[in-house]
Amino acid sequence: MFTIDLTVRNTAYPISVQRKSAEDAEAVYQLILAAMRSGNPDIVELKCEGKTEKKIAVRASEISGVQILQKDGVTTSSGRPPGFVALTTE
Repeated sequence: MFTIDLTVRNTAYPISVQRKSAEDAEAVYQLILAAMRSGNPDIVELKCEGKTEKKIAVRASEISGVQILQKDGVTTSSGRPPGFVALTTE
């Protein structure tokens, strides 16, 4: 299972969706990158394959970071995977 984490401005915790295959995770990653590069305030809608009832809609102009990681059970004491920090300057 692959997790795609989004960091949204002025939000403390990342937003996550899951994909079952590396190809699907990469496709979502590229979709988000394209939305971020466009600079338009369009809405990006995502559905989670891990929890099928989970849906996310976020304004593309508010996304400040994205990462893909393979879920392997490694977490920190906070319950989040290591290595993803959001720094924003405005």
